[in-house]
Amino acid sequence: MRLFSIGQIIIQLKLPHLWTISSKLSVWLKLSLALLAVSCAPIFIRFSETDLGANGTVLNRLLIFSLFFGTSRLITHNGTARTSKTETVKYTEPLTWQQWGLLLAVGISSITTLGLRAISLEYTTVARSILLNNLTPVFTTLGAWLFFGKHFDYKFLLGMSIALTGAVVLGLADLSGGSEYLLGDMCALLSAVFLGIYFLIVEQLRNRFSATTILLCRCIIGSMLLAPFVWFIEGQLFPTTVVGWLAVIGLGLISEGLGQRLLADCMKELSSSFIALFLLVGPIIGAVLAWLIFAEGLNSTTWLAFAVILSGIYLAQSSSATIHN
Repeated sequence: MRLFSIGQIIIQLKLPHLWTISSKLSVWLKLSLALLAVSCAPIFIRFSETDLGANGTVLNRLLIFSLFFGTSRLITHNGTARTSKTETVKYTEPLTWQQWGLLLAVGISSITTLGLRAISLEYTTVARSILLNNLTPVFTTLGAWLFFGKHFDYKFLLGMSIALTGAVVLGLADLSGGSEYLLGDMCALLSAVFLGIYFLIVEQLRNRFSATTILLCRCIIGSMLLAPFVWFIEGQLFPTTVVGWLAVIGLGLISEGLGQRLLADCMKELSSSFIALFLLVGPIIGAVLAWLIFAEGLNSTTWLAFAVILSGIYLAQSSSATIHN
């Protein structure tokens, strides 16, 4: 009886600890998989834009996600019967005007950041656009502090500063030109602002909605706003080649369906500021994929930036500001 009691005590002490480790590992695996899926987007876009315009590519990305996951949601609509009574009550409560507004805002902010990024690439270099878009963690952190009263300790702020330094080092080597890129640079900077807004809205919505529901709202609203623009400006809504179709299907199912959905899912446990910071690794992954697929060169600066960014993220993740609350 005494041995049995000791065993019970050990189990009570160990199981919560093991459960916490398992939960954290699961979140990190999801976040890493999301990063890999999101980093595939430039590869798919490069293939897609041999057949479609930039905005047409974005439109098909959103439509394919909406079609595939919207149909799946309709088929499994009765899945709420398998959830707990608490969850069922939570998701059947009527939506407030604030929640309706946030769902509309998530679609507008996402399509705005994608549109501004596409415009920026027409008026500035890819390197400058990427460098300015890397400022997203700054705007996400600033917005969380100003509008939601979130506090950030020195570990998070120092880690963010180190990671941003690595991102700047990565982009500085390819910068050229000056005032002729002002319009494109402004669009890229605004794209980073709206991406930060998008992350903050998703973090708030995760308190009520599933990641799939949020992404469906984002894609449906975005498609409705973008379709007329693509039709009148680019004149082609859908791909006409096999390569084009495969590329946009990859964007819709892998980059959007897997990557963005897992990012939204992770915001149930992690703060939007940390996820925006973690995405700074994306350009490095994209460069490695381009090296493997298109034989593009990698230099020592890329690997140095990779090490600096990872060091900053490692420091930031030890902060309490990493957790969603």
